[in-house]
Amino acid sequence: MDEITFRRATAADIPAIVALLADDALGTGRENPADLTPYRAAFAELDGDPQHVLLVADRSGEVVGTAQLTYLPGLARGGALRAQIEAVRVGSAARGTGLGSRLIEECLRLARERGCALVQLTSDASRTDAHRFYERLGFTASHVGFKLSLV
Repeated sequence: MDEITFRRATAADIPAIVALLADDALGTGRENPADLTPYRAAFAELDGDPQHVLLVADRSGEVVGTAQLTYLPGLARGGALRAQIEAVRVGSAARGTGLGSRLIEECLRLARERGCALVQLTSDASRTDAHRFYERLGFTASHVGFKLSLV
């Protein structure tokens, strides 16, 4: 595999990130790469808040993976800071190359660097392959998550 670098996303990366989000069975029905307007607004909010890092995996100028890391301060666990990993995607051409593991390792590195005591993530119940992937990386399915759509 070519050299991969991890970096904070820029506005120029939005089309590639949205394409990654849309490039799977769940994303194809909920993402709209033809209209980037709402994604640009969301990016501006994320990029302007130091509690969020939108990360990309860059291979020779091409975005081949992405993940969002959000830092969550709280009172639980003695006031511990935690990190939430969201929207992890690896491009179909790079799947099976170890890039996903490296992307999560980079998220963990950033979380440790920020002083987080815990990293958490959710994964759609239908993504059984992803569940096995996260378990191989040491994550445990310790909680049951609930969501309520407001739109």
